[in-house]
Amino acid sequence: MEQNAATLLVVDDNIDNADLLRDYLTSRGYHVVVANSGDEALAQFEQTRPALVLLDIMMPGRSGWDVCRLMKQHSEHGKSVRIIMVTALKDWDDKQSALQQGADDYITKPIDFSDLNARVERNLALIGAGR
Repeated sequence: MEQNAATLLVVDDNIDNADLLRDYLTSRGYHVVVANSGDEALAQFEQTRPALVLLDIMMPGRSGWDVCRLMKQHSEHGKSVRIIMVTALKDWDDKQSALQQGADDYITKPIDFSDLNARVERNLALIGAGR
C-alpha cells in the first residue's frame, strides 16, 4: 500500500485502544506514532510534528484538555496541526469544551472505523496533507 505523507499521533493511556487505532491507521497507509500519556504526547508532538493528533481526553496526569490546549498554543506548529478528540465522553458540554480548548473534531468511543477514516481524511485534506 502507498505510504501517506502525513504523520499521525495517537494518544491514549489505554494501550489496547492506542494499539487498535495505530494498527487500523497503519493499515490505511499512515505513519503513526503512539503516546500513552499527556507528557509523552507533548514530547512526541515536539519531536515528530504530526499533521493530525487523535487525542483521548480522560488520562491520568495531564488530561487531553490540557494537551490539546498546549498543542494548539505551540508557537510554530499549533496553527497547522489538526486535533481530533477520541473519547468516551458523549455529552454536548464535553464536545463544546473540546472545541473551546482548540480541538478540530470529536469522535466518541466505541469507535466507528468508517467514521474515523472519513474524519481523518477530511481533517488532513483541510491542511493539504495525506494522500
